[in-house]
Amino acid sequence: MHKVRRWTSAHFAFLIRGFLFVATAAFLGLLSWGIGTSSLVASMVAGAGLAVIITMTGSVLLAPDDLRSQATERTLRVASATLRHMSGGLTRENAAAVCQLLLAETSAAAISITDTTKTLAYVGDGVLGYTGGTANSPATKKVLKSGRMQTFSNLGEDEWVGTVLDEERGPRELSLPVGIFAPLRVADSIEGTLKLYYRHGREVDRTQLAIARGFGELLSTQLSAYELEAQAELAARAEVKALQAQINPHFLFNTLNTIAALTRTNAVRARDLLREFSVYYRRTLESSESLIPLSEELAQTKRYLKIEKARFGASRIIESEAIELGVEQLLVPGFIVQPLVENAVRHGMRDEGPLHIDVQATTDGDDVLIAVADDGLGMSEEAAKNLLAEPSLNHLASGGKRGAGIAIRNVADRIERFYGRGSGVEIMSKEGAGTAVTLKLMGAAPDAAKIKE
Repeated sequence: MHKVRRWTSAHFAFLIRGFLFVATAAFLGLLSWGIGTSSLVASMVAGAGLAVIITMTGSVLLAPDDLRSQATERTLRVASATLRHMSGGLTRENAAAVCQLLLAETSAAAISITDTTKTLAYVGDGVLGYTGGTANSPATKKVLKSGRMQTFSNLGEDEWVGTVLDEERGPRELSLPVGIFAPLRVADSIEGTLKLYYRHGREVDRTQLAIARGFGELLSTQLSAYELEAQAELAARAEVKALQAQINPHFLFNTLNTIAALTRTNAVRARDLLREFSVYYRRTLESSESLIPLSEELAQTKRYLKIEKARFGASRIIESEAIELGVEQLLVPGFIVQPLVENAVRHGMRDEGPLHIDVQATTDGDDVLIAVADDGLGMSEEAAKNLLAEPSLNHLASGGKRGAGIAIRNVADRIERFYGRGSGVEIMSKEGAGTAVTLKLMGAAPDAAKIKE
């Protein structure tokens, strides 16, 4: 439909220009005759006609601006549409959808996309279906190796392995010997190709070359963005794993010693604690892989406190919780509340007396605030500031709180990565009075409101 519309517009503009040229010549001839014969009527008619021609010519000359505006709008629309698919990576489904979108914007008879080893999708005239996994053709391998866009005028049958031809047409009609192959580049690596096929060499002009190059660069940029996002997600998961690896051994040995002691004095409680410990570790590993409801993170925190109470005594740790209605179902990155509570236990407990820990979650305008406060030992303002500092500065945190700094900084980095700038962690502490750590999740309140409804 787009191709028919562009063809009609181009031919209509050509006809208008031809008409204006003929009419201008006619009116100029009439004007010359009127002047030569002193005919006032002929001269007036010719003058009026030329005035109309000048006005119409101005309108036609402005048409390219309108066409450029339409082309810009169309390009932005295509870029937005392809981004929705390329944001999911170079898969067969995404490649097929992108081919379908791009085909309408070119004069090509068919379009295909490959990765480094095989064709992912093929869309165009004479193709009823596609058998995925067909190995790349020699021409495709050539572009993958060179990393440069190339044109081919004698593509052989090896280009069409795996396609299903239209039964109503013969092989000669379906031949697409001409192609423009553009590489898909991610950083310094070629990850695939975009291939435009034509029936005749005369169809490949500067416009088609520019379109192939432009779409190749567009898809490359979108794939690069996808790869960066994927790498950031992997880095975030790796950071969680690293944090777990640093915290777990200390907690593991203390818990096993506690369970071993209970087996001699209270076997029933030892079995219950071992069951809780098993669930705790399984949930810890699962929570690093995906988003979870805040209620699950809070349940995991309670499991941790139950284990620590078995070690220190139930009277040594007293927790309270206040969660605004609806916020408990908000999806959050796993492992963001439990590390803060663990820090309070590890670094806030006095030698005697109970440690009170209060966990709250509430909305604040469009944001969600999650706070963990304790009445423990606390720390200086400088030490609290250094908990969020770079690793090289973290040794400045007094009281042996290096592990606390690693945990809090990890939580802060992941929250900012997920919820955007303005999100993060705020620490308020006073020596001898306790510490309050607040997580700010920017823009998360609308999600909580939907859950309430």
